[in-house]
Amino acid sequence: MNDSPGIWITAVPPFGAEDVGVLLSVDTASADPGERAVNGLLGYGHEGEEGVCYLLPDDLAARYARTGDRLAVTLVTARAVLTRCFAEQPALLAEFPGDDEWVPLLRRELATDFAPAEQDGGLQAVLLIDHTGPPASLDALLAGFETGDCGIAVLNAR
Repeated sequence: MNDSPGIWITAVPPFGAEDVGVLLSVDTASADPGERAVNGLLGYGHEGEEGVCYLLPDDLAARYARTGDRLAVTLVTARAVLTRCFAEQPALLAEFPGDDEWVPLLRRELATDFAPAEQDGGLQAVLLIDHTGPPASLDALLAGFETGDCGIAVLNAR
């Protein structure tokens, strides 16, 4: 299985050259229901440092899973949050059927030996960078953050 586009294990310069973690990208212009839902939920973040927002764990969170040498990251939201935030978009809600408490929105994976560190009783946060268009190179995404064309969200890991 090939690596998913839009996932990197890297240090993000604005947060420190030694702080290696998982970075996911999400296209703000995507027609994919999962990316559309993630983009909509990003509007509920709380801004910290300039260009960086933090989301409540029920609004949008990340789940890590490992199978052999592959690390998968799935972005999830609480069903109640999804229903409340997209009540006026029934076609989008229909893309996420079921009644599970947690709804998977987007999944990315890659082959790596990286193991997320434990922090404050949970796993290391995932950084999500939003951009317009297909996933660019990592350097282009980070440059877009520096110029204000991309934003970064910090997602708690479950």
